[in-house]
Amino acid sequence: MLMKIAQFERLFREAASLDVDKDDLKRLSDFLRDKMHDLLLAGQRAARHNGRDVIQPPDLPVTNGLQQSMHAFRQLDVALDLEPVLAAMAGAPIDVATSEEVERLLPDLTGALVVAYAKAIRIIDPKVRNPGSQHHEAARAVFDLLL
Repeated sequence: MLMKIAQFERLFREAASLDVDKDDLKRLSDFLRDKMHDLLLAGQRAARHNGRDVIQPPDLPVTNGLQQSMHAFRQLDVALDLEPVLAAMAGAPIDVATSEEVERLLPDLTGALVVAYAKAIRIIDPKVRNPGSQHHEAARAVFDLLL
């Protein structure tokens, strides 16, 4: 599990006033695994382009919106267990190392993705309280377009 169910529920409730349960946690875990991989893959391309074999923070495609979501996540004071996400990414084709700075950034970046994902669901359906599979699929499709 990415995080304890109570943390997950609290994060979605505070980030976007959504009620979620453990069934939604699997969708979120898959989303995070894939999007963290996409971020690191983009970072790998940037590092290689700049002649390096180590991903540095500026190599990551962290937009202004994602930075704002990182700030919002930090304010929520929720600790994430990244081991399941990083373990799932272990077989992913990332051929360069990550710097210590990037390693320290990963929890906040992951949290930012959770906050942004929850807010995307709220934007997709402003009246939803308990998101269904169609809400998760729509939010995922938006992120797939942009990341």
